[in-house]
Order: sequence, then structure tokens, then C-alpha cells
Amino acid sequence: MVDDVGFGLLLDRQQCLALLRTASLGRVIYTHRAMPAVRPVRFTVVEDAVVFAVPPGSPLYAGARDAVVAFEVDEFAADLGAGWYVSLLGRATESVAVDLTCPCPAPARAGHRFLRVPAETISGHRLACHAE
Repeated sequence: MVDDVGFGLLLDRQQCLALLRTASLGRVIYTHRAMPAVRPVRFTVVEDAVVFAVPPGSPLYAGARDAVVAFEVDEFAADLGAGWYVSLLGRATESVAVDLTCPCPAPARAGHRFLRVPAETISGHRLACHAE
């Protein structure tokens, strides 16, 4: 089904969760000093929630913990002709540590806290070339 603005194929909850599981870098949208803020994070999916690590003294930790946040992840072709995106909303709560596999050589920092954002509301679209 195409959404109401013709932006692409609307995905169902299970399709959105499956696409989330294929990514490892997303963006958290939260409130910092009464203003919207966005930070990229490495994450993993545990059941129907995203989990990511943050330094306990960071603005992200202070603004996201126990607050409703948005989370977004996407993947697009280099020419932007095709791709997908998934957005979710949920209340971020402290979580137990999880394994955040990272392809970079930097080790994980000790002392990070983990936040879990359940997919209380989730939506996504698969985009295709306008010619299709």
C-alpha cells in the first residue's frame, strides 16, 4: 500500500522490525534544554526494542532516559532512487548491558549505560524509483 503522500510502500510492523535488525547505526531524537536534538548511535534490536549505549553524563542520557523519544534508521541507494526508512516512538528506559557489535577497532567504553526504546509505535516505507 502506498501512503497518503505517495512517498512509497508502507511497511507493516514485522517488516519494520526485520529492517531494523539489518542495521546497526540509527538516530535518536530527544529533547535537550527544551529543544529537539538528534544523535547517531550504534544499536541492536532485542525483541521489539532498540537498545543502545550512552555515557551516563551525556545530554543524550539526561534527555532520553525515562522520556518518550523517536528513533530512526534508513538505507538508501547512492542515487537516492531506492531505499527504506523505519521510525519508532517509545519511552526510553535503562536496560541491562547488551553486545553492540561494532566493526570499528575502538573498544567499547566502560561505564556506559544502556537505554532500551520499545517500538510502541513503528512505521516505515520502502522507496522505489519514480519510474517504477
